[in-house]
Amino acid sequence: MTDLVFRCLAEGESSTLFSTLPDAGLVGRALLDPPHNVLRTIAEGGEYRPEWVWLALRDGEVVARAAYWGGPEDTKPVALDWFDFTDAEAGTALLRASGLRPQYELILPPGWRSDPLARAAGGERISAAVEAGYEPLVERFRYTWTPECGIPDTPGRLVFRPEPDDDVVLDVLRRIHSSTLDAHALRAIAQDGPDGAARQELEFLNWCPSPREWWRMAYTPAGELVGFQAPAHNPSSPVVGLIGVVPEQRGHGYAYDLLVECTRQLAAEGAERIHAATDQGNVPMAKAFARAGYPVTQHRYCLA
Repeated sequence: MTDLVFRCLAEGESSTLFSTLPDAGLVGRALLDPPHNVLRTIAEGGEYRPEWVWLALRDGEVVARAAYWGGPEDTKPVALDWFDFTDAEAGTALLRASGLRPQYELILPPGWRSDPLARAAGGERISAAVEAGYEPLVERFRYTWTPECGIPDTPGRLVFRPEPDDDVVLDVLRRIHSSTLDAHALRAIAQDGPDGAARQELEFLNWCPSPREWWRMAYTPAGELVGFQAPAHNPSSPVVGLIGVVPEQRGHGYAYDLLVECTRQLAAEGAERIHAATDQGNVPMAKAFARAGYPVTQHRYCLA
């Protein structure tokens, strides 16, 4: 059998070769709406840098592909967006050959395990990534709010105020992370401690191109701190950037209040689509999304 050739796209090279790999469209980026289901390089008006778009070729035919994404100012990719193959071993070898190791979130249809074809396609990609050194982290619900979902009424239990001091925000994030169900936060705490995890969260919010003035602290009418919510806009769409309740205020359903305020703020800014996500094991947050009218539109299988 002919040896595999691993390479990234050359500067100025078209992404046409990347798109020649057969894709049944069961899992992955094919499930997204245009233009996010078609890879285009920056030179083609897209978001992908050619040096982060990798191919495995046999006799000139693409048998595996991987495309990594990062923001305009990022010096290394922050996500493995595309990972497809017709040869699983070639897929594993391609991930190793690229030398890049950002998080991989595999996009899956809701209830994917009940569909034999989607379950098989998803399982193949997960297994190939694990063989390359990735570790399963968590499964998440992915939500998409649109105006047709309706704008939820304000419960009126809390008072929301902007907070201009990053140190104050950082302290509240530490308190939120001191007792959290979020797997990404727990992993960050295990690696970098509570302070490091809180700083990562703050760095993400500052990384988003949306205005910092959107962030809000939440208080009871008596002035007791309840939590923090940050509407945001990532490079492609409005998102629920962060919803967090401090430990001493949990058990009152305040996550819903924060989510409603976040939704109303983004809708007032003209959002036609708001993306959000939570771990499948975070039952209180999942209930808040359901109550606020956010439908589950995808599952995400996260590997670190």
